[in-house]
Amino acid sequence: MSDKRAERIADFIEPLRVRPGSKVRLGRDFDPRFKAGLKKRDGPELLRTGVSLLAEYQERLAAHDTYGVVLCLQALDAGGKDGTIRHVMSGVNPQGVRVSSFKVPSSEELDHDYLWRYARRLPARGEIAIFNRSHYEEVLVVRVHPENLIRQKLPEGSFGPDIWDRRYREINRWERYLTDNGFKVVKIFLNLSKEEQRTRFLKRIDLPEKNWKFSAADVRERRRWDDYQRAFSEMLSATSTRWAPWYVVPADRKWFARICAAAVLAHTLMEIDPQYPDVGEEARKDLLVTKRALEREAPAGARADPYTARDST
Repeated sequence: MSDKRAERIADFIEPLRVRPGSKVRLGRDFDPRFKAGLKKRDGPELLRTGVSLLAEYQERLAAHDTYGVVLCLQALDAGGKDGTIRHVMSGVNPQGVRVSSFKVPSSEELDHDYLWRYARRLPARGEIAIFNRSHYEEVLVVRVHPENLIRQKLPEGSFGPDIWDRRYREINRWERYLTDNGFKVVKIFLNLSKEEQRTRFLKRIDLPEKNWKFSAADVRERRRWDDYQRAFSEMLSATSTRWAPWYVVPADRKWFARICAAAVLAHTLMEIDPQYPDVGEEARKDLLVTKRALEREAPAGARADPYTARDST
């Protein structure tokens, strides 16, 4: 990464990275209100810079047609996943991005292994796939609510106490397989405080235009706050790897969370460093011949450079 911007971004996101092999305790290790000394008034400009950088590298990713990117977003309810996607990806070409939101599995999905529905939504080379919730639901929601394991139709004897460690290993190996085949896995956990979640829930209740985003199930899940904190902490400890590290993004300030998410994704693309393909000497000669032919078609008095002429449409 020769680009100086890459060095600055790497330094910025390093405090968010979960060091592989470390033992994480969310309440101790990551502050949901951390903002790296930035001020909210600086947020819009920093986000615009990040979005512009993503647009530049996304175009290169598509042209290179060798790597794909999987962005996994995890958070508790009201953590800001939808807003992060909307703002961070606002400047990219929608043809090269696919967003998948994973909810309660269908009967068809339950007839397959637990990774099947996620594998179906992986990107092609040159694309970015965003998982709004991801395969990590299988060691989060399913862990907090183990009754969901019954619905997964697992063989008898596979409900032992080692099931979560086994799933961590399987997920790590799957992500290593994807990485080895050119598909980078970017993992962001939006770390929301309990008090900020309460505030956002009240806003969803008080504002009619936000009522649709709230359900009684959100409050029921909130009662399991401590269980989810333990599940997230163990997941981060077990599945932040050298090839697919986790980034814990402080989510109490939406503006800062969006800057961080843009920086993490931009960092991944800059590490890939996709390049525009070289068309080769023969193809370049053909382009010059075509250019001269098009220039000869120009009306008398027209400017030689078509990019300086007004669009007639």
